[in-house]
Amino acid sequence: MMGNTELLFILFIVLLLFGGRKLPELARSMGEAVGEFNKATSNPKTYVDEKTRKETEERQAIIEAAKKLGIEVEGRDLNDIAQDIVKATAKTELEK
Repeated sequence: MMGNTELLFILFIVLLLFGGRKLPELARSMGEAVGEFNKATSNPKTYVDEKTRKETEERQAIIEAAKKLGIEVEGRDLNDIAQDIVKATAKTELEK
């Protein structure tokens, strides 16, 4: 474990490298990363299940939107379908 002196030295180096303006943004990013890490390590099965559920819901929403717009979805990559949705909605907006 690090002592107070080592910790202060590291914080000083970080301050020199990133400057005072970037420090809050860096701390926020580090906090989010540590939070994600803690969630993933505390109960890996729950974390993976939650991520998988979210991805499945997002995929289903994209497929439903594509079907409503008359876009073919069978055997296609999800990114290609999403790009077609963007094109179709942009075209619809231009027609209005």
